[in-house]
Amino acid sequence: MTGSTKQELIDHLLAHAVSTGEFTLKSGRTSTWFCDGKQTVCRAEGLLLVADLALETIPDDVTAIGGLTAGADPVAFGVAAVAATRGRPLRSFSIRKESKDHGVAGRLAGALEPGDRVVVCEDVVTRGTSPMEAAEVVRELGAEPVMVMPVVDRGGTCGALAEAAGLDFRPLVTALELGFPYEGP
Repeated sequence: MTGSTKQELIDHLLAHAVSTGEFTLKSGRTSTWFCDGKQTVCRAEGLLLVADLALETIPDDVTAIGGLTAGADPVAFGVAAVAATRGRPLRSFSIRKESKDHGVAGRLAGALEPGDRVVVCEDVVTRGTSPMEAAEVVRELGAEPVMVMPVVDRGGTCGALAEAAGLDFRPLVTALELGFPYEGP
């Protein structure tokens, strides 16, 4: 990864996404720091930094990017859009938390196709359950997840889950690089 771009992303996260204090995480545990990754990936300049690093990281044979809705959506859609401006075809998709029972049924929203080689993305992972759930749905839909790529790995445990599932794990930034300890389960 380009050192200056990575440092710019770290600086952006620290300026816009990271807060210190007393926080209750989704798991119910408390923490002295929190990373709201959407504060970076939903700002154009932050998303462009994410896309630059992601496109350096994503293997050339990957054809789609996506993950569980909300955390993955801005990353997947933004990276795919920037990829298109660089002549790289990369489709994006979102996995709903529950199946719809009307319109287009099922958990898939977007352009995932059977046989796709997929990067499962997320804005921030702590335990790693969301990207692993998304990877399982991707498999059920006939595509092949090959990598889990969070913008921030805050927990330090998702890598082991990804490895156990046969997936490469490539966070763009880690908690340690932000100056905080990992806070896994």
